[in-house]
Amino acid sequence: MFAKLENLELKFEDLEQQLSSAEVFNDQDRYRKLTKAHADLKQVVDAFRRYKEMKQNLADNKELLGDSDHEIRAMAHEEIKAIEAALPDIEQELKILLLPRDPMDDKNILLEIRAGTGGEEASLFAADLFRMYTRYAEIMGWKVEVMSASDSDTGGYKEIIALIAGDKVYSRLKYESGTHRVQRVPATEAQGRIHTSAATVAVMPEAEEVDVDIRPDDLRIDVYRASGAGGQHVNKTESAVRITHLPTGIVVACQDEKSQHKNKAKAMKVLISRVLQAEQERAHSVIADARRALVGSGDRSERIRTYNYPQSRITDHRINLTLYSLDKVMEGELAPLVDALVTHAQTEALKAQADAS
Repeated sequence: MFAKLENLELKFEDLEQQLSSAEVFNDQDRYRKLTKAHADLKQVVDAFRRYKEMKQNLADNKELLGDSDHEIRAMAHEEIKAIEAALPDIEQELKILLLPRDPMDDKNILLEIRAGTGGEEASLFAADLFRMYTRYAEIMGWKVEVMSASDSDTGGYKEIIALIAGDKVYSRLKYESGTHRVQRVPATEAQGRIHTSAATVAVMPEAEEVDVDIRPDDLRIDVYRASGAGGQHVNKTESAVRITHLPTGIVVACQDEKSQHKNKAKAMKVLISRVLQAEQERAHSVIADARRALVGSGDRSERIRTYNYPQSRITDHRINLTLYSLDKVMEGELAPLVDALVTHAQTEALKAQADAS
């Protein structure tokens, strides 16, 4: 491990030298690539340097144990105790930082939320989940753009798809895929009985065209008149777009914009990400992807979390975590859940790595 860390530090120092040269600064493409590589290494190199400094302080204090001054020996002894207590934590941090990175972690995401069992109450819950993720995105400084939405009669969503863009969005939200279950008394329930409803969440890394090979011949594009609210525009303009990817049968429709061009662009963005997801799932069908195996397959039929309103309780079933702060979570304070899922995945990855070695 430490040989690898030494090599990473040398690479980091080489990148710093390259970034300081005028030649690189004048080549903006190269400068951006080097800046990203430098940023990717900074966290692990900073941690390694802290570790080396602590080890040096430990050695220096051990030498002071032989000093003739009693007070100096006592101070050195306390320093040694403090350093030895802190070293395991930074060693664990370094092991985690050296784990293979998910190449998709830096990506933006397409978030799909669909109402499941429970009728109108399920669509209202889907809207509540979307609001929860939107609030979390605001806390994280991310941007949310609705790509398409199908409203229910009661103000919820039958389905909503949104692009969430920002720093390392996929790394934080990739464990949200699955079935989310809610237990509460619906507003329409006169007897005050608790109902159980569900909504499915799918989190896909936003795909760029370079990630997926989609040929024009593989697409069937249909245009039609939008349906629903919209007045004269709906009645007269064929602005809605439906794109079918023939090899996979994936279909995406978009009618939210008045412009056919804008609807086509949004539909293509969603289609590309869905095709990428399908390719990834096919590639991992024989050997399960470690991340998905550790914290749930992400299958939409899998219940991953329960939101119990009467008890203000939220339970993540994959890691047996229960919090009694449902109101805060629904206002976007997802960090305790997300952090716990990330930590669990890292811990299991370290175990798998140790078993393999």
